[in-house]
Amino acid sequence: MLNFELYNPTNLIFGKGQIEKLATLVPKNTKILLAYGGGSIFKNGIHEQVRKSLEGFDVIEFGGIEANPHFETLMKAVEIIRAEKINFILAVGGGSVIDGVKFLSAAANFEGNPIDILKKRILFRDVTKVVPFGTVLTLPATGSEMNSGSVITIETTQEKLDFGGSALFPKFSICDPTVIASLPKRQLQNGVVDAYTHVLEQYLTYPHEGYLQDRIAESILQTLIQVGPDVVENPTDYALASNFMWSCTMALNGLIQKGVPSDWATHMIGHELTALYGIDHARTLAVVGPNLYRVMFETKKGKLAQYGKRIFNLTGSDDEIANEAINKTVEFFHIMGMQTKLSDYTKDFEKTADFIVTRFEERGWKALGEKQNITLEKVQSIVEMSY
Repeated sequence: MLNFELYNPTNLIFGKGQIEKLATLVPKNTKILLAYGGGSIFKNGIHEQVRKSLEGFDVIEFGGIEANPHFETLMKAVEIIRAEKINFILAVGGGSVIDGVKFLSAAANFEGNPIDILKKRILFRDVTKVVPFGTVLTLPATGSEMNSGSVITIETTQEKLDFGGSALFPKFSICDPTVIASLPKRQLQNGVVDAYTHVLEQYLTYPHEGYLQDRIAESILQTLIQVGPDVVENPTDYALASNFMWSCTMALNGLIQKGVPSDWATHMIGHELTALYGIDHARTLAVVGPNLYRVMFETKKGKLAQYGKRIFNLTGSDDEIANEAINKTVEFFHIMGMQTKLSDYTKDFEKTADFIVTRFEERGWKALGEKQNITLEKVQSIVEMSY
């Protein structure tokens, strides 16, 4: 097992009716920026619950954070934070709103050009340099409610870039599974596939000695296979909703990646597809992931075979099991309503591979994956196979 440090200071408050505890979690005498997305929190009653819990607090609201939060939109909020001397931010939304708030937290007191936070992937480790924030999760998917990473889109250059650091964990996150009752099916489908792929990024590498991490990862995958299709049809079922929400959090709160190798190339390529074509994040992962496993088959064969045996109960030779495990993954994505070819989403796909390879070259991203052996040539093949 590799050496590791595990640090996660987020206070997670999970279950029905927990929004009522908000007033005890937000520090007294703070001026709050309440940040949200497209306005669904007004329709499902969550906004009303939050404002009721925050009676007596000085609250300014900022809405309109996009599903892939735009740097340009967030900079408007940064101006408000600075002008109004905001000293606590509350994200009420899904992973995009929470990611956006992490950027606000980092950018508000940043002394340089805030775009450098993304362009230079600056790490924030000093909690005194950021604005503290908490979250009320409304859409399970990204795990952003219990991690310190964020992904932001620069609309003007069509780039989707990540940053983070140990200072950017939420102080608290309220996770009430009942909030998913009003979510559209598409968002629930996306949430399941996003979480599933988060696990695969940290699991489908090569056989190693992190036995416990493997077993925890496998249990999350099995739970998502068990509840995923049903929670889309029955989001008011509390057993389904709670297991779905907790699986999404556990998939990316840092636990299963400790002491083991991880990949993340599927995400790096997928981010480009979202930035270029506006395809839902989870759907880009369903397009890219299986083809990455095919192109990198020899590197990943051992772990793919383990995955096939333990998750899908497959039998045969390791080569046969590994190949069929990829097919079974695609099958699951289809059950979850995903299309798995880029051409299903855009007709302008023919130069996509060239564009992404050029971009990666410009950024110096020439060796990706757990073994740093996903070269630009391999990226080209993965994207072309995804057409």
